Amino acid sequence: MTPATASQTAGPYWHMIDFPEWADLLRPGGPNEGVEGERITLAGRITDGDGAAVADGLVEIWQAGPDGAYEAGFHGFGRCATDAEGGFRFTTLKPGATPGPGNSTQAPHILVTVFARGLMKHVVTRAYFAGEALNAADPVLNLVDPARRGTLVAQPEGAGVWRLDIRLQGEGETVFLDA
Repeated sequence: MTPATASQTAGPYWHMIDFPEWADLLRPGGPNEGVEGERITLAGRITDGDGAAVADGLVEIWQAGPDGAYEAGFHGFGRCATDAEGGFRFTTLKPGATPGPGNSTQAPHILVTVFARGLMKHVVTRAYFAGEALNAADPVLNLVDPARRGTLVAQPEGAGVWRLDIRLQGEGETVFLDA
């Protein structure tokens, strides 16, 4: 019989894979230089079940371009380590609506993945945009209990800034998706 292998949580070795410039998808000389669209900042804070900051996490985003395409000219991947207060911040372009299952249309959204100490596997959620007309018919958002949908909806916080705070567990826990 093979001896049991100890489990290992994800992290905290982000310094080995964190390139701070990747949080700015619009950086000069980067893959999206010259791509047109609505410039936005997606910011937030990650907290644990006690409400304490997750200061050693890593956040990744994946998104479509402003035209709703995942390929054609927009590099929609970003990565950033959380700061001492659990904060993260990305500079990007607001994504367009994307095709959904069947003939549906998905509202503009950004896929958000969180890696953190204590998680055996990363967790995945989405950042939708408050006030977006397509939110009402989005096939994924409509699978979520209406009382919890707000955990997936980024709120405006100034010109071009959207805020999505993520709670990993407990009261007000963010809705996470099977990935």
